[in-house]
Amino acid sequence: MALRQCAIYGKGGIGKSTTTQNLVAALSEAGKKVMIVGCDPKADSTRLILHAKAQNSIMQMACDAGSVEDLELEDVLKVGYGDVKCVESGGPEPGVGCAGRGVITAINFLEEEGAYTDDLDFVFYDVLGDVVCGGFAMPIRENKAQEIYIVCSGEMMAMYAANNIAKGIVKYASSGSVRLAGLICNSRQTAREDELIMELARQMNTTMIHFVPRDNVVQRAEIRRMTVIEYEPTAKQADEYRALAQKNHPQQRLAHSNSDHYGSIGRLIDGLRRYGS
Repeated sequence: MALRQCAIYGKGGIGKSTTTQNLVAALSEAGKKVMIVGCDPKADSTRLILHAKAQNSIMQMACDAGSVEDLELEDVLKVGYGDVKCVESGGPEPGVGCAGRGVITAINFLEEEGAYTDDLDFVFYDVLGDVVCGGFAMPIRENKAQEIYIVCSGEMMAMYAANNIAKGIVKYASSGSVRLAGLICNSRQTAREDELIMELARQMNTTMIHFVPRDNVVQRAEIRRMTVIEYEPTAKQADEYRALAQKNHPQQRLAHSNSDHYGSIGRLIDGLRRYGS
């Protein structure tokens, strides 16, 4: 199986990292070899896999050591649940410096140090928020990730962010192999939420890959710094993440000619209005 590199984007606070780690745990349970690269200064993309508050990041360790050239791969790469490899790019303190540069530095370091081994089936990049700068867009811009998944919900700002992210993706679709694989709805229990996201996907010329229902077992597992797959493997929610893992495949290429399709949030709202009651 050829290595598949996937980036997970979505509005801040939408449950992107939780969804990613549970998806990865399900893939690992199915026998896949996976690496997570956290692309967020908070360095919280791997905590459920490692059972830790936060993994030491490449940028923090580089700062402590003097430079990234002073680091070894084993310093930054940890192995957690299901033999999942975990790396956090990290970044500067809030209000200081550019976190996007941390993503660029981290990915370049991993490539140079041979982190992308032949036995890997998947690499997941868990990326901060919207596509707001070149650093956070690097997994797309440099063709590091070919499959892009957007986590969203039936809340308007989450859908707005999904639309905005798609506009960022389409800028690079014509010059590389990047694909919008689809939307993952992490439910907030809004009215007619599944219909709403399916309509959003239709307007974005993609699909809703899976609807992840809301369940308190997710919070109980997070308190223990575990994925649902590990904490309560017989739970219905664990089966939802297993189902998502089975559906994890690219749907389509985002063509350059579609770039105007994501331009108007007003048009998007008009199309979704009938689901508001």
